[in-house]
Amino acid sequence: MKQKPPKNLNRKEKWQHFSHHRTDHESKSRFLWLRFIGFILFISIPLLAVGGFVGAMYRMNGMIPVERHHSPSPFGILFCSAPILIIGALIYFGNRAFRQMGTPLANVMTAADAVAEGDLSVRVPERGPGEIRRLSESFNRMVDELARADQQRRNMTADVAHELRTPIHILRGNLEGIYDGIYEATPEQIEMMLDETSLLTRLVDDLQTLSLAEAGQLPLHLAPVNIAELLEDVKTSFSAQAEEAQITLTVDVDDADLTIDADAGRLDQVLSNLVGNALRYARADTCLCLQAESSPNHARLRIRDEGQGIPVEHLPFIFDRFYKSDKSRNREKGGSGLGLAIAKEIVQLHGGTIKAESELGKGTTFTIELPR
Repeated sequence: MKQKPPKNLNRKEKWQHFSHHRTDHESKSRFLWLRFIGFILFISIPLLAVGGFVGAMYRMNGMIPVERHHSPSPFGILFCSAPILIIGALIYFGNRAFRQMGTPLANVMTAADAVAEGDLSVRVPERGPGEIRRLSESFNRMVDELARADQQRRNMTADVAHELRTPIHILRGNLEGIYDGIYEATPEQIEMMLDETSLLTRLVDDLQTLSLAEAGQLPLHLAPVNIAELLEDVKTSFSAQAEEAQITLTVDVDDADLTIDADAGRLDQVLSNLVGNALRYARADTCLCLQAESSPNHARLRIRDEGQGIPVEHLPFIFDRFYKSDKSRNREKGGSGLGLAIAKEIVQLHGGTIKAESELGKGTTFTIELPR
């Protein structure tokens, strides 16, 4: 079992850490060994009783003569000694099986105790029979996911602090300047501070929406939604922004009557996030297409742009909270890094899926599948 000691421990504390887990592993192995011995005894005692009873019956029937000048029947001796041979075989093969299964199980039990104590660095060797090896592999994957989730939580705390710090510092600096008489409370100053409060409000609202969605507590008001009308509404909302960026915004729906049961407001939020991102990074004189097609069980929506594209190494992480593939992205360029995470959670709450495909220099396509 691989296990790293916690950081910031001196030599004595590290030794105590390893000694504690080694002792715990030995106790788990001893526990499993005692259970194995108990199982052998549970089988052996009835077998010995049966062997003694059969031997006595053979002796009474004369199959094993008492007289010394008569030799015992080889068949009778073999039959009577069969329980002992079976017990010996059980002990031999059982001991081999225990070595193959008992030690890996003890490793998993010890590692599970370590994880329960908060140590996410522990891993177990992936060896043993098929099922035991798969158990070890599943345990290691579980710990990897726990460690990843813990790291994401820490990163989110740092990211939230970073996103809140800038507007708070700006507001504080301007308010102190007005209070000290350095700045005048002009309409421009007040408008600028209102913009900062709007950023704070949007960030807090996004965090609340994301937390509710991840907990499965975001309320959805389901009703029949016409997909063609939904896409036309999104196009209307962004038509001025698209015209300013010299981008052609189109809608292509293969079935004008395509309808699903969904929350129209939440789906509009998802599509607005995707279209807003596409317009932010799209190139002039290109097309941004909103498409929809129907299948017997799903409605498939696509948002396809001809923008910069997303590097392939960033694609697996774009739906993570506060993840920004463009590290140079600033507050003026927009986005707190929560839009795609919220979009994914809302789609999943509807029982659907969302994925992204992209190629640098050619654009990105987001595909949403929703049940009909």
